[in-house]
Amino acid sequence: MDLGISGKTALVCGASKGLGYGCALALVREGVNVVIVARGAEALNAAHEQLLGARPRGDAFVKAVAADITTPEGREAAFAAHGDYDIVVTNAGGPPPGDFRDWERDHWLKAVEGNMLTPIELIKRTVDGMARRGFGRIVNITSSAVKAPIDILGLSNGARSGLTGFVAGVARSGIAARGVTINNLLPGAFATDRLESTLAGAAAKTGQGVDAIRAARQAAIPAGRFGNAEEFGAICAFLCSVQAGYITGQNVLADGGAYPGTF
Repeated sequence: MDLGISGKTALVCGASKGLGYGCALALVREGVNVVIVARGAEALNAAHEQLLGARPRGDAFVKAVAADITTPEGREAAFAAHGDYDIVVTNAGGPPPGDFRDWERDHWLKAVEGNMLTPIELIKRTVDGMARRGFGRIVNITSSAVKAPIDILGLSNGARSGLTGFVAGVARSGIAARGVTINNLLPGAFATDRLESTLAGAAAKTGQGVDAIRAARQAAIPAGRFGNAEEFGAICAFLCSVQAGYITGQNVLADGGAYPGTF
């Protein structure tokens, strides 16, 4: 299927590896110009080289910006690389796992800054330009914990739920009639560094080995496995497509069937 977005320009955050990279790869393969942002320059440069090789069109560009998107300076660097984005994929490293009794105010503020306020700032910076041009796609990578909270991820549960509530309102405002959609993409257990950190946290809390925790987690997923970044990216690319123009304000859960609810 031709997603109809060749020649568009996308900003993909946290794109040096993991789910962010998977999204950038899927968009590059669709002929989208992509600006990738991440903090680690070494991993970012490696991702940049790989994405350049994945382009179906030689005239499409891929730019890499080594910056922390959760800071005003990082966001300025991203917009210095390109001014008007048609597609924005927000993504920032999740807060660390732990026990809420150990978290101080600064921990909460950092979580909210990274996983709620930063996506809102990116939406604010781009949504009106998208509406003027008659096309825009914003996809926020959040977490399945928004629907089924994980006890050791309280910082993430709180900050991402705040973003979800915000998006539910703004996605249904006047921008929807002007070709702009905003959706949240909720990953369950995907084989990423973040998952390994979560497994290690669970192992430390329970006293079990990481391998035992991993096996039990996979066994609880109806698909019988963890997801991979490439299939996650394909879902993201579809939400960015012209075909997805009637989907907005939604929380799209990709978790191999792990969430047991009907709604």
